Amino acid sequence: MAGDPYADLGVGKSATEAEIKKAYRRIAKTDHPDLNPDPAAAERFKAASAAYELLKDPEQRRRFDAGEIDAQGQEKPQRRYYREHAEAAGSPYSRGYGFDSDPDLSDVFSDLFGRRAGGFAGGFGGQQRNFAMRGQDYRFALEVDFLTAARGGKTRITLPEGGDLEVTIPKGVRDGQTIRLKGKGGPGTGSGGPGDAYLAISVAPHPDFRREGDDILLTLPIGLDEAVLGARVAAPTIDGPVNLTIPKGASSGQKLRLRGRGVNGGDQQIELKIVMPPKVDDELARFFEEWRKQHAYDPRAKPKPGG
Repeated sequence: MAGDPYADLGVGKSATEAEIKKAYRRIAKTDHPDLNPDPAAAERFKAASAAYELLKDPEQRRRFDAGEIDAQGQEKPQRRYYREHAEAAGSPYSRGYGFDSDPDLSDVFSDLFGRRAGGFAGGFGGQQRNFAMRGQDYRFALEVDFLTAARGGKTRITLPEGGDLEVTIPKGVRDGQTIRLKGKGGPGTGSGGPGDAYLAISVAPHPDFRREGDDILLTLPIGLDEAVLGARVAAPTIDGPVNLTIPKGASSGQKLRLRGRGVNGGDQQIELKIVMPPKVDDELARFFEEWRKQHAYDPRAKPKPGG
């Protein structure tokens, strides 16, 4: 709630000093800019800092509760005579709130973050002048076509600030994989560096190819004559067509393997599918009528054990 320091800390008006300090520490652990680059978290932390600054002082808290000062510690308009006092040099009420120096805050953050160099460690004194916040991380969803994902390639994305960025898609990237573009996020504040951009990859399906691990799967239609007599046919792969030998007497469902034709050294598995001619003409029908008289068989019969 804007202007309500109790709400900024998530405590009630009856909270004790210990409860107020505990609430502030809890927010600092999750939203401090050193720990959370989200700008919304930085705003929550800033509000909590100002609230803590006000409420940790019993006299200021009393005056806020009495309506004498606002959440920023400023005199209410009807008490102008006191504003002059508050804004006088040396007055404890003349300073701002948020990231200013305070011994209690130094104690809190020394406890939270230790005394490491840089950032907010070592106390808050004077740190507002050196405030640095890393830029926001960007997250995009990027659909990549099947062959680009399998073979690698380049594409372009549009950035929120305008302009575009060329992105290298690594060979073999998988559906659901995330690509990190270091330093391609939002600009940092002060000496803070830029954020990163993360691309969540979704791979578009291909009309012919499927992927299983590093293997490429393909169903290859063959003619009736090719299945009976065998043949040499062109089979598509992710790198272009190759010649494939169809063995004599091939059946639908039979699988052939092209070693090394998959992704990153995987194989391509080809499942054969016998396709009848568009029309069974009289000649073909007569041939099979005669053939069946001498060679009929049951394709649904289960093979005998050991047979």
